[in-house]
Amino acid sequence: MRELLLAGVSALMMAAAAPALAEDPAIGRIIDEGMNRSQVMINASQLMDGIGGRLTNSPNLRRAETWAVGKFAGYGLSNVHKEAFDFGRGWELLGRSARMVEPRPLDMTVIPVAWTPPTDGNVRAAIVVAPMSKVEHFAAWHGKLAGKIVLVSLPGKSDEPKEAAFKRLSDSDIHELDKYDPPSFDPDTAARRAKRRAFPGQLDAFLKAEGALAWVKRSYRDNGLIQGEGYDYAVGKSPALPGYEMAAEDYRRLVRLTKTGAAPVVELSTNARYDDSDRNAHNIIAEIPGRDPKAGYVMAGGHFDSWIAGDGASDNGAGSIVVIEAARILRSLGVQPKRTIRFALWEGEEQGLLGSRAYIEQHLATRPIPAGLSGIDAYYAWSNSFPITPRPEYSALKAYFNLDNGSGKVRGIYAEQNSATTPILKEWLAPFQSMGAGTVVASKTGGTDHVFLQAIGLQGFQFIQDPLDYESRVHHSNLDTLDHMRPDDLRQAAVVLAGVLWEAANSDKELARPPLPTQPVTTDPFKVPDPDE
Repeated sequence: MRELLLAGVSALMMAAAAPALAEDPAIGRIIDEGMNRSQVMINASQLMDGIGGRLTNSPNLRRAETWAVGKFAGYGLSNVHKEAFDFGRGWELLGRSARMVEPRPLDMTVIPVAWTPPTDGNVRAAIVVAPMSKVEHFAAWHGKLAGKIVLVSLPGKSDEPKEAAFKRLSDSDIHELDKYDPPSFDPDTAARRAKRRAFPGQLDAFLKAEGALAWVKRSYRDNGLIQGEGYDYAVGKSPALPGYEMAAEDYRRLVRLTKTGAAPVVELSTNARYDDSDRNAHNIIAEIPGRDPKAGYVMAGGHFDSWIAGDGASDNGAGSIVVIEAARILRSLGVQPKRTIRFALWEGEEQGLLGSRAYIEQHLATRPIPAGLSGIDAYYAWSNSFPITPRPEYSALKAYFNLDNGSGKVRGIYAEQNSATTPILKEWLAPFQSMGAGTVVASKTGGTDHVFLQAIGLQGFQFIQDPLDYESRVHHSNLDTLDHMRPDDLRQAAVVLAGVLWEAANSDKELARPPLPTQPVTTDPFKVPDPDE
């Protein structure tokens, strides 16, 4: 009797938990296909192990583009194509080395900063520790840097981590995300950002004028992690001197040695080349056509570019692989959705969401920005420029879902402070509650490719994901390899993405759209600017 009672209770619970499966058998097919015939890890190995890091406009990203177009086409998607946008120089790192020569031979861990020039063989010189973070610091080093390799960062201190490097979100962690943060607008922010962004170029010019041979900065994380981010990709604005990022432990050793004896002698080399054959980067687009051309389209995307210290696995090979896998799963159904489902792999995200912004300007809306701005400068100017002028496709996009927080399991969706969307988003996530992906939180997120959709009043959303070791050691680093991707999490993410897209494409309900943004007023009209900022 007890067994029969338990069986009856279990059956009732299963029935209560699966209304969406009963209403739409496609959801069950999506789960079956994604869990039992997944291609995520095969594709991940091809992309990360076989192709590797994908710096925007590099020859390696060109190889990855060809691979991705082939995958979409091979899975039977329609309208597979690349959409070009102006970017700048390509840059390819072919090799590098770093050794301390005196007071003893020692190999060191460095990476050239992206888009800095190659060396002519080895550069060998004594170091000088000359921390500089603002133009006002230059005067103290005038006449002291000729023929030197200059260490331009403070050494900092080695600290023990206060939190575990690997983490999954608890229910309380997710609950804390369900909050509304009031927006804030400070018109002086743009000037402060412009000042900070100008400094690397000013430092490079000063060091060149002083006769320095190369510069080195300290990695911002310990444990041998290096990143190599650089942003001087514009044609005609390449740095003059070779630049490097050095592992914090090696950097501090050099600084300590200068305090106890003669300055160490270091030997550096960069084997890199610029590629100016095509200044365009490309977004990769593919579709599953809808049966109702008047119903609009829904969309999913992730950025395809990466940095090059590692293989660009968690950032954002994972999101790209999940987008490709969701497309494969949905195409395998052999059923046409009501709305077109469009997939995008963005480029230039790491340099300021350039690819997704280009798509918006080509398809959805335009904003006025001053002539001559590019990269991060255009990023901030575009976000705060008015008026917004919708293009013909503006009303056709019904929802966009972005994946770019590593390879962790999907736990739900950020409503991006558009609380009117919460009931429908919860409805679409309901079939995946038992997979841990049923939560919708109010928080707004930033820093990736849904941001500019939000900025023009469209429904762009980011998924909540378990952080794993994304921020602690993988993000942008030499550890960003396939080993830090979790196969079961990626299978789950692809199933959730495919399911949500399917429901969004077929639902008779549409997500509430916020009003078209207009120029905000200053949040704090009494703020006194800090002259040191």
